[in-house]
Amino acid sequence: MELLVKRAMNGDGESFIQLMETYRESMLKVAWGFFSNQEDVADAMQQTILNAYEHIGELKKINYFKTWLIRILINNCTQLYNSQKPMADQEEAADQSYFDTYPGENSFFDLLSLLERKDRVIFQLYFGEEYTTREIGEFLGIKESTVRSRIHRGKEQIRKQIQREEWA
Repeated sequence: MELLVKRAMNGDGESFIQLMETYRESMLKVAWGFFSNQEDVADAMQQTILNAYEHIGELKKINYFKTWLIRILINNCTQLYNSQKPMADQEEAADQSYFDTYPGENSFFDLLSLLERKDRVIFQLYFGEEYTTREIGEFLGIKESTVRSRIHRGKEQIRKQIQREEWA
């Protein structure tokens, strides 16, 4: 993987494309944590790929490529989400089915749909991508203790919902 990153940093477009394909699924999962429709996910992904391509020469440590890429994605998702927030809040109040359109739905994403948007991203990064609470805190600009408490509260919320069989 490091060889691909080095080649991409030296301007090899094919290596960059291979890197994007390698991390495509991880990026999609994180983007779906922010958005409930395919168009917004596609916009965030497209902007992330463009930003990564334009700034790959600025990557300081090759072995942190994935972390760097996910950070760019989170920044783009946050920016897009904030630009749509008034409209998104109205839509969410009318329809709470966040993950209805996620491709290849499975029980993990069904469970994530029970959580608030801010917690879904944390759960995806922690359980889906296996980042540490410290890394997630750095990604999202929040304290590590806040990440841990949101994970704890989210697990409790999911547990209660499952016991009530409201999620099935």
